[in-house]
Amino acid sequence: MAREKLELVEVSPRDGLQNEPDVVSTEHKLELINRIVGAGFRRMEVGSFVNPKKVPQMADGDAVFAGLPKRNDVTFIALALNLRGVERAIVAGATEVNYVFCASDGFSIRNNGGTVEETFRVWPDVARTAKAGGARLSATISTAFGCPFDGEVSIDRVVAVAELCAQQEIFELALADTIGVAAPSDVRERFRAIKGVAGGLQLRAHFHNTRNTALANAVAAVEGGVRVLDGSLGGIGGCPFAPGAAGNVPTEDLLYMFNRMGFDTGVDLDAAIETAHFIGDVLGRKTPGMVSRAPKWPHA
Repeated sequence: MAREKLELVEVSPRDGLQNEPDVVSTEHKLELINRIVGAGFRRMEVGSFVNPKKVPQMADGDAVFAGLPKRNDVTFIALALNLRGVERAIVAGATEVNYVFCASDGFSIRNNGGTVEETFRVWPDVARTAKAGGARLSATISTAFGCPFDGEVSIDRVVAVAELCAQQEIFELALADTIGVAAPSDVRERFRAIKGVAGGLQLRAHFHNTRNTALANAVAAVEGGVRVLDGSLGGIGGCPFAPGAAGNVPTEDLLYMFNRMGFDTGVDLDAAIETAHFIGDVLGRKTPGMVSRAPKWPHA
């Protein structure tokens, strides 16, 4: 009997590195991306087109896209927060753009440069620009479980933002626990709540492990029907505009767990662990992922 497919989107080249204080070279980023491809990942976020003064780690997005391996079977995603970012991503050659909105005004003002209502004013232009440039478009709702500035975010608020996202032509809608405050019950409730406005959109989940709940939240999302999860090898990551937003859920931990649960991710766990070690070597420290520090299991 064939195992059910579960897609893991690797975000270490973008979300994993964006908050690192020491700028990682373009060469090391491209080596990381090639290792990720070699491990079997077929979709990954490789850069963001944002203000380089605010996020200097992502200033080489054009060079990264220019140096990507020529693979028709791999999707390299660019992240954008405004229309200019989408335009830059398309010029660089991105064929998929992940556009980020916020569920809270406090974070939206700091991260996106305006209130939630203000950021949606350009949404029709963003969708038209992406389509004209031949790039498929997804939307992520950050702070969907809580905001570092506004505190708790209501389910009704998340549903309202999801409804606005779905008014344009997107193929996927993601909920992000930007500061790692969610519990499995929150995940189940919020994904269940947005299904009514998401229609047939593919759903995606993005979890941070700030309070050690990310793996449990990933299981809750999958049990609720989500079949696309973000992860960052080594568990690295954070957000320059979200105080206390510790690393992403470690991809190798997701891989081990869901492989044991019987899902088919298409990714080689040993190669993923080797890539997590590579990231640690580049950063000069041990990364927080658990499986990459544990003995191999099963032994054979």
